[in-house]
Amino acid sequence: MINVTRWKVIVVVLATLFGIFFTLPNLLPASVRDALPAFVPHKTLALGLDLQGGSYLLYEVDTAALRNEKLTGLTEDARTTLTKAQIPFTGLSVVSGEVNVRISDPNQVAAAAAALRQEVGAPLAGAAGGREVAVSLMADQRVRIAFVGQAFESQATKAVTQSIEVIRRRIDELGTKEPDIRQQGSGRIMISAPGESDPAKLRDLVGKTAKLTFQMVDVNADPIEAQQGRAPPGSMIVPGDDRAPYYVVKRRPVVTGEMLTDAQGTFDNQTARPVVSFRFNAIGAKKFGEATTENIGKPFAIILDNKVISAPTINGAITGGSGIITGNFTTESANNLAILLRAGALPAPLKVQEQRTVGAELGADSIRAGAISLMIGAAAIIVFIVLAYGLFGIFAAFALIVNVLLILGIMSMTQATLTFPGIAGLILTLAVAVDANVLIYERIRDEAHAGRPPIMALEHGFSRALVSIIDANITSLISAIIMFLFGAGPIRGFAWTLLIGVFTSVFTAVVITQLLIGWWFQATKPKKLPIE
Repeated sequence: MINVTRWKVIVVVLATLFGIFFTLPNLLPASVRDALPAFVPHKTLALGLDLQGGSYLLYEVDTAALRNEKLTGLTEDARTTLTKAQIPFTGLSVVSGEVNVRISDPNQVAAAAAALRQEVGAPLAGAAGGREVAVSLMADQRVRIAFVGQAFESQATKAVTQSIEVIRRRIDELGTKEPDIRQQGSGRIMISAPGESDPAKLRDLVGKTAKLTFQMVDVNADPIEAQQGRAPPGSMIVPGDDRAPYYVVKRRPVVTGEMLTDAQGTFDNQTARPVVSFRFNAIGAKKFGEATTENIGKPFAIILDNKVISAPTINGAITGGSGIITGNFTTESANNLAILLRAGALPAPLKVQEQRTVGAELGADSIRAGAISLMIGAAAIIVFIVLAYGLFGIFAAFALIVNVLLILGIMSMTQATLTFPGIAGLILTLAVAVDANVLIYERIRDEAHAGRPPIMALEHGFSRALVSIIDANITSLISAIIMFLFGAGPIRGFAWTLLIGVFTSVFTAVVITQLLIGWWFQATKPKKLPIE
């Protein structure tokens, strides 16, 4: 087992070179790294929030606002369905979380209920034939439309999942490395953004709903009633832009931001002012083209988060599927809006529950403390192993150094995030690696004391200790996987370092020390082992 074979030599040399190659950039100044040839790795360890500094935000999905939005959509769906079926109605409104409508003709109440059951609400996921809404008849020719409980729970869960994906896309646009975005509880989202020192900027970008709609302005609305806050059926009053304090617009959007395929901050060719250019997908381009063709000379409103940001007049049919959004933009605000539109709208508003900033100074202190603790721990382990086992301890110390290089090299190559608990995991990994050498060396010592010749003591020591080493590391591997899958950010950092360390520790403690001892044995042919 301790034969010096070619494959062992090649593997150990390549592993050592790999560790040096990918760890080296972490020890060089940025100016030196930039001057290195292209084939040399330039990536360094991605530091976590506790080491690099950054921003921490905790949001809660506003399920009440989500319910109100869904009820508004349900109301408009009911209006469209009854109008299409030519069934007269009155009193369409939301009452106590339900949509109520009175059918004017008592002979058409059953037909109205049947039409609403067929057209309103989407199929309910996980329930064959079920729908998200229940339609029931009430007294005085009224029909009630309400979401079933399971449907709204499903919508809330889906909103959290969609919000996480939208937030991730927005933060990726900022170029933030290794953001940690995860769900906490049933309706909260935790965001940890290392290196992002401005939480206000992050909050404005992440927390903005960015729901974009294109809606026709209701030119037939009575201005006096609009001033009093009353809008005609099928329309609503929306806060305005710099041209008007408010607008009365049709509730049903012509197109929505979900139909955008691209958005970019740019400049108007005529005024040289910042604008946002956009492009629709095929469905959006068709709907937008039809709406502009049918409403030439009429204004339409571009609404972002329930506020009009622009209300141009349609001068001609826009069939190309693209256009620009004008407004009082700066270059930065135009680019930020483009980022929001590209990433998509949040399905529901987010409420800030907690916000904090970890300063770079605190991160630097953590790095120094971690480096010092790592050096002290490594030095103590090396001193112990050398004093306890002499020459074999020096072999183990060399394997330990290669182990550290491998862990740092793998983390640098994969851009895994190193956290302060991750440094603790690294120190623990070194102790576990030495523990493997202790098991091997003590077994060799026992075999030598039992009277076996040196070569047999080495063979039996490695082979019999290997079983215990593998068993111990399998349990560590299982624990690391569980912590990584179910733990929070710092715990995941610890688990990831431990996970890498399990594999590198077995490799270095067994293969490298075995190779070094094999070389020594072939060169010296000892009659007695130095650890007997």
